[in-house]
Amino acid sequence: MLKLNPVKPEIANDGETQDLTYTISELAKEFGITTRAIRFYEDEHLISPERIGRQRIYSGRDYTRLKLILRGKRLGFTLADIADMLNLYDSEPGEKAQLEVALVKARQRRQSLEQQLDDLKLTMTELDAFETSCREQLKNL
Repeated sequence: MLKLNPVKPEIANDGETQDLTYTISELAKEFGITTRAIRFYEDEHLISPERIGRQRIYSGRDYTRLKLILRGKRLGFTLADIADMLNLYDSEPGEKAQLEVALVKARQRRQSLEQQLDDLKLTMTELDAFETSCREQLKNL
């Protein structure tokens, strides 16, 4: 993780002080994404940096949310699913509701992936049969 200088302390929802703040370039470098991607997540209201003039200042909360957004994307969740889970974190009963919804969405995602896997296996079997047929036809030419 980057060692960043605090711009000003931020207070997290749970009351803990998060001293580190980040520039858009620092976050982009930390997560290996473009600044454009970060601005996109901001436009989608998934993160909300403070602004000092034209400069965006991202809090520890934004850092954590961006980390969760990217994890959700890697797992194949839609941005709408990710937003739902992130928004639950900010509401009551907070983490419990977020985890319950996350479990439901994870089960749904798993079911979707299992169906895709079954479809891929079927396609591979069909390709095997097609290749065998092609080889047999080539032998007969």
